[in-house]
Amino acid sequence: MDICLHYIEKGCGEPLILLHGNGEDSSYFSEQISFFSKRYRVIAVDTRGHGKSPRGTVSFTIRQFADDLHDFMEELGLAKAHILGFSDGGNIALVFAIKYPEMVDRLILNGANLDMEGLESEVQKEILDEYELARRRMETETDEKGAAAGRKAVELLELMIRDPNIPVEELEQVKARTLVIAGTEDMIKREHTELIGSRIPGAETVIVQGSHFAASENPAEFNRAVERFLMS
Repeated sequence: MDICLHYIEKGCGEPLILLHGNGEDSSYFSEQISFFSKRYRVIAVDTRGHGKSPRGTVSFTIRQFADDLHDFMEELGLAKAHILGFSDGGNIALVFAIKYPEMVDRLILNGANLDMEGLESEVQKEILDEYELARRRMETETDEKGAAAGRKAVELLELMIRDPNIPVEELEQVKARTLVIAGTEDMIKREHTELIGSRIPGAETVIVQGSHFAASENPAEFNRAVERFLMS
């Protein structure tokens, strides 16, 4: 790996890695860190170019982030871990589980999607509109700081537009016991969430009260659902 990922670690026991969403950092999981660290060794990671982790110079893609996770686990001496990924973090976790099945114990996919078509249509439009604005800012901004902000925004939005593009057939390659979890008012289409759950062998699908950000909005219900799965 060309960079060192920043992470928060708390607790002891079986390792549980938390992967945040697009444009966020490990602090998103504050309610999960405090809850699960009573039983698990919780490791909340800042993805490349997010939070306190540097950008580096390699490709900025979901598959690169999955490879970063592989190298990160090797650096920590983790042969296997439970992995909980939210949104783009869920996409990273899914790509990782397909590519490195031997390194995943249990897999929790929260608000993950296979491609942009999995998002509600109004959300797709918002992302595309934001992307056009950011791209124009990047191309026309004369101030160095403004141009850099535009470049970063473009990169983050491109992750949602172009990635992860996982063929549905690849879901059958997931070997880990899997929980697919989403909010009642999630920005991921309900049928898309159910598709993911139905195509991963033996996966369980749970819908909890809340939006795409149910883990932070409704942590009690979310954490109970995840805890039941991990202990079953």
